[in-house]
Amino acid sequence: MLNRLGRLAPRLSRTVHTERKVKVNGIDLHIVECGSGPRSLLLMPGALGSAWTDFKPQIDQLPKLLPEHTIIAWDPPGYGKSVPPLRKFGLEFFREDAQAAVDLMRALDRPKFSILGWSDGGITALIVAGRHAEAVDKLAIWGAGAYLNEEEVKSLRNIRDVAKWSPRMREPMEKVYGVERFAQLWAEWVDAACSFYDQREGDFCRSEVEQVKAPTFILHGKKDPMIAAEHVPWLKERLPQAQYHEFPEGKHNIHLRYAEEFNKLVAEFFNKKS
Repeated sequence: MLNRLGRLAPRLSRTVHTERKVKVNGIDLHIVECGSGPRSLLLMPGALGSAWTDFKPQIDQLPKLLPEHTIIAWDPPGYGKSVPPLRKFGLEFFREDAQAAVDLMRALDRPKFSILGWSDGGITALIVAGRHAEAVDKLAIWGAGAYLNEEEVKSLRNIRDVAKWSPRMREPMEKVYGVERFAQLWAEWVDAACSFYDQREGDFCRSEVEQVKAPTFILHGKKDPMIAAEHVPWLKERLPQAQYHEFPEGKHNIHLRYAEEFNKLVAEFFNKKS
């Protein structure tokens, strides 16, 4: 569900931020914080992603656009700088990440928060919003589907071996994990994602979507090669009040490729009083 090339974000002037570890359920989770507003916004990265690989333009720009928010970008357990533990994938890994995110925000004394979720982070965000409706103020997602279909499984299996990728596509994640560990971790993630199709009819979070109460913003790259086109109408049908914006030439990484426009759109959504 990821376009590794999409993680090559443009160089932007960096705003003031802090980085630290937060103990959550015995795990030291790495976070990047910026801004100082009373409202909270959690940035949730894609598979194997981290605060800096996936959200540099948002960390740099959103504090100016969202002055009432404190922005927290996390590395999920076993990703980025939230190691140890070594990441393990089972059929509950999305729900485990969702619970870890809720527990993180409680540990930060920010039990009510909004979420910006990309790809796997969008799936996790939907689970949080469905299972913990009282905790989520607003929700914005892109590059995410509530399930996996047969064609997506075939596509994932075709990119399981990172040795077949171009060096430019591999480089950002190899810098984080090392060459061998990234190859192993990615293969394990692909196998885990495909097991949802084999064992759960592809279901990531269908039931949780039905429980979402928070105002939702669905953004979409019209030419996203990583998710099937059917996911957008499926989500819009079940979230009929959701706001929608489409990038006609956008692919999977619209928040990086069109960072300035994307950030202005989501800032307007989060700034609006419910």
